[in-house]
Amino acid sequence: MNLQGKRILVTGADGFIGSHLTEALIRRGHDVRAFVFYNSFGHWGWLDESPADVKREVDVFAGDIRDPHGVRTAMKGCDVVLHLAALIGIPYSYHSPDAYVDTNIKGTLNIVQAARDLDVEKVIHTSTSEVYGTAQYVPIDEKHPLQGQSPYSATKIGADQIALSFYRSFATPVAIARPFNTFGPRQSARAVIPTVITQIANGERRIKLGALYPTRDFNYIQDSVAGFIAMAESDRVVGEEINLGSNYEISIGDTVQLIAEAMHADIEIVTDEQRLRPDKSEVERLWADNRKALELLDWAPQFGQREGFKQALAETARWFTDPANLARYKHGIYNI
Repeated sequence: MNLQGKRILVTGADGFIGSHLTEALIRRGHDVRAFVFYNSFGHWGWLDESPADVKREVDVFAGDIRDPHGVRTAMKGCDVVLHLAALIGIPYSYHSPDAYVDTNIKGTLNIVQAARDLDVEKVIHTSTSEVYGTAQYVPIDEKHPLQGQSPYSATKIGADQIALSFYRSFATPVAIARPFNTFGPRQSARAVIPTVITQIANGERRIKLGALYPTRDFNYIQDSVAGFIAMAESDRVVGEEINLGSNYEISIGDTVQLIAEAMHADIEIVTDEQRLRPDKSEVERLWADNRKALELLDWAPQFGQREGFKQALAETARWFTDPANLARYKHGIYNI
């Protein structure tokens, strides 16, 4: 699909990945409508920090993904929908699961129902590697069983299946993007990499963390954005689930040490009990098989393997240590 001349809706455009994706699409010359979460302050989330040339070109729609009427209004006239709006924090899902059902499952239903009725040309629905749970085999391909090990992951599994059911039932042109552990500038401090960086940047040397043994497949924000755009452009992805991962596995403990090296800090890691997931809820191993993305999208991470990961960590640390950026984060509290 040639995106030139198409109107593209990005839901969750005010968030971490969504704001980067919106900016990238605008800079490529695309016509973008940004769906941001309505608030009475008129804030656009991270899009408030976008350069002036981006803000001049973007069409901002403030609404609530849980409201089918607002979703339908936002989607009118749009050809492609990149659906990223979701509640994503795992710890928050332990005590407010109902909010995750409404936002993640019902919000996705609102998107695909409107897409069906409005004859939208393509919907890219955003999944997460958390739907796989602890790896039963590695690397994890798209045929791996799905395991809801937290209310968050359970609702994302539900959202994925709702989206795919509309493809199978009504031929709604849906594809599933499944990013693994995206990180980079603007990420919430609920995630491990910003948690470590902001503590070190604020002078802490006893770093509070949860479990260190789980492994993750981290994907730099530029690579994730490129993957989303490649999915929007591809004519081969409808009805498919596609991993967007680096195919590089590293433990949380080793990741922390690489961050400390990048920031030239001598640190001690302290276990903070409130940061530990319940035993059966902890996803112990994630490692992406990204061959399908290479085959269908001609996509491969530019920041792959250990050296690419180290470069991306350094870029991320530089952004967070800018005083204006660092001031936005509350390093002294546990962010859920």
